[in-house]
Amino acid sequence: MSKIVTLSEAASIALHSMVLIARSETKLNVNQISEAIDSSKHHVAKVMQRLAKEDFVASNRGPSGGFILKQDPSEVSLLMIYEAIEGRVAIQSCPGDKRTCIIGSCMLGDLSKNMTKEFKEYMESHFLNEYI
Repeated sequence: MSKIVTLSEAASIALHSMVLIARSETKLNVNQISEAIDSSKHHVAKVMQRLAKEDFVASNRGPSGGFILKQDPSEVSLLMIYEAIEGRVAIQSCPGDKRTCIIGSCMLGDLSKNMTKEFKEYMESHFLNEYI
């Protein structure tokens, strides 16, 4: 079945992992996160490395290692997490990323631009603390 709106697996892992870490009173490791969100340990590890590089989480290795938030959950928007994984959300008119349309005007009108704008506004107005 076709899907109009989807999140990449990496973005989904990032968003869900950050909520789990924000909710946890202790460090969470890759195994715990991957089990909780039913994702590959390797993919979770890659995403968590990226989030650590972007300074969202601190990581400790070893038997008592894991991830903790480096920022207050009320200061971390869903958009910040999403863009750390996927790059900046660009609001553009053409869903095909073309300068001009071969048929003159886009058959989707402003749908793509409006959906992207609404997605971005939603993601930047919701913060981790809302899901704790």
